[in-house]
Amino acid sequence: MASPGKRSYPLRVRPEVMAAVERLAAGELRSTNSMLEMLLREALARRGIKLSTGQKPEADE
Repeated sequence: MASPGKRSYPLRVRPEVMAAVERLAAGELRSTNSMLEMLLREALARRGIKLSTGQKPEADE
């Protein structure tokens, strides 16, 4: 179940992509979910897409 204020979404990714994300997360002492959210936020920022006001990054889970 999603945490309050978070939306749950089923995600299908290739096993090698997920394995790379898991290795990256472990290396930074983050959860896989936290790492995926951080990577998405970084990708959005690189494309110049701003989040709605009031949506700030949360601390690691």
